[in-house]
Amino acid sequence: MKSNKVIIFLGPPGAGKGTQAIRLAAEQDLLQISTGDILRDHVARKTELGQQVAPILAAGQLVPDQILIALIRDKLASMEKIRVIFDGFPRTRAQAEGLDMLLEELGAPIHSVPLLEVPDEELIARIVERGKTSGRSDDTEETARARQEVYHTNTKPLVDYYAARGVLKRVDGIGNMDEVYQRIVQAVE
Repeated sequence: MKSNKVIIFLGPPGAGKGTQAIRLAAEQDLLQISTGDILRDHVARKTELGQQVAPILAAGQLVPDQILIALIRDKLASMEKIRVIFDGFPRTRAQAEGLDMLLEELGAPIHSVPLLEVPDEELIARIVERGKTSGRSDDTEETARARQEVYHTNTKPLVDYYAARGVLKRVDGIGNMDEVYQRIVQAVE
């Protein structure tokens, strides 16, 4: 029987985290966890937590950390073996610390935190190109630069936090998707 495995994907917008996380989840029998999907599910099912978050989401506000952790607790507690990839969570050090406490309580420590590293100019070029090919009107150079700034401000503390805990794995995000994927697999083994 497979053991618990918790992976947290970090990386800037445009690095390919989502695509790589989907592939890794499928190939390693992991559940990709999206806090947005969990929130929407609870709202749709009208659970107690869903009723708490519905007005927050309707107002366009951020859901408080303790509610996010409670939602994740609900999801993980129902799993026989906790085999997950978090992509897009945690976003702050407070969320990381809350997740750590939850995982410790459930006996499923973080296995690894791959950080996809791609130079800003390459990321901006990728995002602008994606905007041209996908029709996403928000994928402009100006927006891409703003997203990179927010990422650097918010994620640097997480990089330092996970590096200090010895679970951060830096992964070169330059190359074709298969090359980058193979580096990720090596990093999480």
